[in-house]
Amino acid sequence: MKLAQFKTKSSPTLTLGILRDEKVIDVVACARALKDSSRKPASWLLEGPGSLDVIKRGAGALAQVKELLEDKPWRSREGLAFSLDAIEFLPAVYPGKILAIGRNYVDHAIEGGAPPPQAPLIFNKLPNSLSAHNAPIVLPKISTQVDYEAELAVVIGRTTKRVGEAEALDYVFGYTLIDDVSARDLQFGDGQWTRGKSLDGFAPLGPFITTRDEIANVQALKIEGRLNGEVMQSSNTSKMIFKVAYLVSYLSQGITLEPGDVIATGTPEGVGIFRDPPVLLKAGDVFEVTIENLGTLRNPVIAPAKL
Repeated sequence: MKLAQFKTKSSPTLTLGILRDEKVIDVVACARALKDSSRKPASWLLEGPGSLDVIKRGAGALAQVKELLEDKPWRSREGLAFSLDAIEFLPAVYPGKILAIGRNYVDHAIEGGAPPPQAPLIFNKLPNSLSAHNAPIVLPKISTQVDYEAELAVVIGRTTKRVGEAEALDYVFGYTLIDDVSARDLQFGDGQWTRGKSLDGFAPLGPFITTRDEIANVQALKIEGRLNGEVMQSSNTSKMIFKVAYLVSYLSQGITLEPGDVIATGTPEGVGIFRDPPVLLKAGDVFEVTIENLGTLRNPVIAPAKL
């Protein structure tokens, strides 16, 4: 199942959506339509849930959503399904925290002149950085070196504390895409990464969360980053130094992971700053992250607002 959060011109509040037949189905509207026809959908589906509500409710909630969609009310009633270009995507989830991993592909470490890390290199992306599919990346006035990073994002499904690597994936709800946008001059100049990685809008996330059951092997997914249609990054999640299960286990030993939390698992080689000459984001660019079986995250780049 692929879950999204979105809004429309007629309904500007957050709506939970499910991808079906290249359309996004409005889950709440479907639930209300069934209620109007004397059916009895789960009551929480009528209350305007977001993806975090589904995640917190677990497998039972997914089953209730699936049952709702099997009635297919959107096939016969207008206003229940939308084409992908008719909605405004919101971040795929609103996480309590975004934990990101640096230099998690050997070739990316090498291109930056650094040895592969001996343990996961962890940093935060702050809540203000969260953004969505199709939302613009606004170039900040305080940086002249804004870069892209295509990454797989892991969405935690239930409270995770001191789990072993063997069972770690059982605590994962699903996977999505993230662009770890980075102000390189701030990142390298500050001596730490938080500011350069956490400027406003520097974490586009989405468009969909694909539930874990649809991904047979998360360590065998092709990942690409494209700038204006040109492939800049092309790799496979098999090349991660620290695999997803290891990262979940490692982080959970001292940081309790909560439902909806996101782990950005690192980017492969091909980022802009280490190219010769560097290729950095500029107004008018479009950057896309594509991961096999997960979809494509697309973001245009625009100049800073004039005050």
